Amino acid sequence: MSPQFDRPPKVTFAFTETCNQECRHCYADCGRTGKRRELSTDEWLKLIDYLAENGVIQTYIEGGEPLHRPDFLKILRHTSRRMMTLLRTNGTLIDATMAQRLKWAGVGHVLVDLMGCRAETHDWFAGVAGSFARACAGVRNLVEAGIKTDVLTILNKRNTSEIQAILDLAHGLGAQRVGVLRLYPLGRVKHRWRNLALSLDEQMTAIASLRPPAGLKLMQSWHPRDRNCCWQSATVNAYGDSIGCPYLREYVNFGNVRDTPFMEIWDRDPLYRTLRAGEVESSCATCDANEGSRGGCRSAAYAFRGRWDAADPFCPTVNDGVDLRVLPDWIFQAKPRAPT
Repeated sequence: MSPQFDRPPKVTFAFTETCNQECRHCYADCGRTGKRRELSTDEWLKLIDYLAENGVIQTYIEGGEPLHRPDFLKILRHTSRRMMTLLRTNGTLIDATMAQRLKWAGVGHVLVDLMGCRAETHDWFAGVAGSFARACAGVRNLVEAGIKTDVLTILNKRNTSEIQAILDLAHGLGAQRVGVLRLYPLGRVKHRWRNLALSLDEQMTAIASLRPPAGLKLMQSWHPRDRNCCWQSATVNAYGDSIGCPYLREYVNFGNVRDTPFMEIWDRDPLYRTLRAGEVESSCATCDANEGSRGGCRSAAYAFRGRWDAADPFCPTVNDGVDLRVLPDWIFQAKPRAPT
């Protein structure tokens, strides 16, 4: 069981569902315009103040593409005055001037996605020609501006042979770390799952083969090294919905901050409390590898096993024959659970 917080120390802002790219693997199914009315500048500013006053100390801002919203720098500046701020971006909108503006606005750390070590691969995923060159330039500009910068990539069939080269490229660009992430069956990627998903053995083999260059730190999202973050963090999406985690976006909606104060949502919803408790099946709870990781990712467990307390199937110890290349049929009709 996880330690219980009376408030989350960290909150993710899924700041917008608009984007300047058309990524084939987008978890949020983002487009050039949002699907609903996104939180306004004033609504974000008030939420940031409210969270800071209630003890939140770190914010992770992602999208969509956060820089696609014209008010982003204003929001970033306000957030960074109140709490530590991290940004995930596709990097393509970060020229030298924007990198300096981000530094002025107080961003603490930036993470840039690279899906390949060459334009052919990365641009296929991004859906926009020239994205690879602009993303690499974005990393360079951030580093030159003195901003701590990481690179993220998502392991799949189309880029398995390039992951080592992505590490080498990131090191050459000046990144401090590379995060190799797993696929999650959400948004557009679930409709391409059979063409992109690897077996667990293939994933483990690929990860084991990586040799980070000296000075580059490797992060990866496979249990037990991937910590179940449900117990310590929260997420508010672009429309004000409290969804627990970005990877729970298609499964839950605990309430909307336009209607209910965030801390009231945090306190009242029984499923939200259950996820934060970190209670998992005995096969997982008694595993030595589980110490500190709370049973792995709840989104992956629910997606493949249909139970919130199930073992993370991306863990070789308790996979129990789950074929990660095949999605359950119900996932294609999944709707977020309504608030209780």
